[in-house]
Amino acid sequence: MTASRRPADCTDLSQVRVEIDRCDKALVDMIGERFGYVERAWQIKLKQNAEANVPWRNQQVIDRVRARATEKGVSPDLCEALWRQMIGWFIQYEEEKLRADLEAKDKTSNQS
Repeated sequence: MTASRRPADCTDLSQVRVEIDRCDKALVDMIGERFGYVERAWQIKLKQNAEANVPWRNQQVIDRVRARATEKGVSPDLCEALWRQMIGWFIQYEEEKLRADLEAKDKTSNQS
């Protein structure tokens, strides 16, 4: 993501808002990309009969996010809070997908 204008180069609020809007667009695009991997993860987990929630992996992600935030001079607490919210949402999504798929398979096998 290349900034068209660095924060220090913004001379008025409208320029700041343009850059914030650009950043927001990029963030949504990246979350969309991440969501694609979450979508694939539950499909693989279903085949492996694995759980949606993997606490050690969640902590690994949080640790890496905090380290990256520190590296970039961003509040690690802010980033951790955002990631915990996102991870929680994705886990719930995976659990719903796994449950729905298993229920559909049970229904099909019971009808046979």
